[in-house]
Amino acid sequence: MRPLEARDAALLAAAAAADKKGSDVVIVEVGPVLVITEYFVVVTGSNDRQVKAIVDEVEKRLKKAGLTVIGREGEQQATWVLLDFGEIVVHVFQPAERDFYRLERLWSDAPRVPLPEEIAGASENAAAGGGEPSAS
Repeated sequence: MRPLEARDAALLAAAAAADKKGSDVVIVEVGPVLVITEYFVVVTGSNDRQVKAIVDEVEKRLKKAGLTVIGREGEQQATWVLLDFGEIVVHVFQPAERDFYRLERLWSDAPRVPLPEEIAGASENAAAGGGEPSAS
């Protein structure tokens, strides 16, 4: 199997997060301004249970695609969990932490990756209606 390009891996992570009802999914191309990674995937989970479900699904899908987590932080508290896959870093926040840290504003000079409609729509629906992760 051919390894995923970083952008495709970021989109796969975003889709996995949206499938678990993650909201406000954003992909930031930080590679031009940050040398340690190419993309940030930023997503919100409404509570610790949902954050954990999103993290588990992202890791499962990227592992299936041949990527391995090389670093992780924040799983105990599950208010901000970071999964480092090398070329992409996934940040899953609860709402208060996302608002406090505002990663998208911190990297506002970095371009955003447009999300396919199915990811953007699922993310917007989750933001509008909250929602718990599906039990799959």
